[in-house]
Amino acid sequence: MIKVGIVGGTGYTGVELLRLLAAHPFAELAAITSRAEAGRAVADLFPNLRGETDLAFIAPDPAQLKACDLVFFATPNGVAMTQVPGLLAEGVRIIDLAADFRIADREVWEQWYGMEHAAPELLAEAVYGLPELNREAVAEARLVANPGCYPTAVALGFLPLIENGLVVTDFLVADTKSGVSGAGRSASVANLMGEMGESFKAYAIPGHRHQPEIRQTLSRVSGQPIGLTFVPHLVPMIRGIEATLYARLNDRSVDLQALFAERYRHDCFVDILAPGSHPETRSVKGANSCRIAVHTPLDGDVVVVSSVIDNLVKGAAGQAVQNMNLMFGLDEDCGLKQVALLP
Repeated sequence: MIKVGIVGGTGYTGVELLRLLAAHPFAELAAITSRAEAGRAVADLFPNLRGETDLAFIAPDPAQLKACDLVFFATPNGVAMTQVPGLLAEGVRIIDLAADFRIADREVWEQWYGMEHAAPELLAEAVYGLPELNREAVAEARLVANPGCYPTAVALGFLPLIENGLVVTDFLVADTKSGVSGAGRSASVANLMGEMGESFKAYAIPGHRHQPEIRQTLSRVSGQPIGLTFVPHLVPMIRGIEATLYARLNDRSVDLQALFAERYRHDCFVDILAPGSHPETRSVKGANSCRIAVHTPLDGDVVVVSSVIDNLVKGAAGQAVQNMNLMFGLDEDCGLKQVALLP
């Protein structure tokens, strides 16, 4: 059994981790920390877990965490980087669901996150945990940076095109929409139903923190800097991300449907839909899946890719468990075979 700890388990990604790990056949939940909820039974805060775990939240305890095989950090940005070095020194493996280790360039990270990085010596070592791109490196890693939700949907949609040099990379467009759970569980007037219900808006158009993360991934694949226009939107639903991606083809002779199907043939969580399909966020709700459709409208030279995920599962906790499976030599889909919820 893998002895697992979770730091920061009171947010939406924390409860998703608990939901998935409670049913995982090879994971033993050993500790979950929360300063604010220390002493409170997990099932009292999250009644969906009643009967699934008898754990109570504890104050952060280095001794208990150091006794784990793996620790997940489901904390705000800036927390993991202060604790990870000590845990790594004790042989504990780490998956960080926040952004502390996603961007390799320290200056870029500090520019976007507005704080000094506490463990810059680990940035080069951290493996970016997109299994469909870095599967072998994840398996050997002791520190995995779990990707953001938008970057997961966007990267999986663009990868086959960029890997094969089929699109002009200096002007890629990612038009993305997310449910409100992507903003986290903290109280916010802007996220009240009376404020965001029956409405739809773009936000962070001048710059979003996920943009440098996406650019880093796609630039590494391309072998050169890429140009990206990234516009996120908030839609009045709880879960789900839809990314509509646009690029200009430089080779119209390639069968894109066959290309995408072949690229993800061995990836159990990426589903390439039939020609003419339009993936829906509800088709991946609660599941660790990414569903993709590829189109060339009017047989022109613009390719449009639609990519959908559940932002809390494939965009966060599910992908983290997927990475855990790889790190410990388990089947990649172990504990992640949930069927999406409908309606």
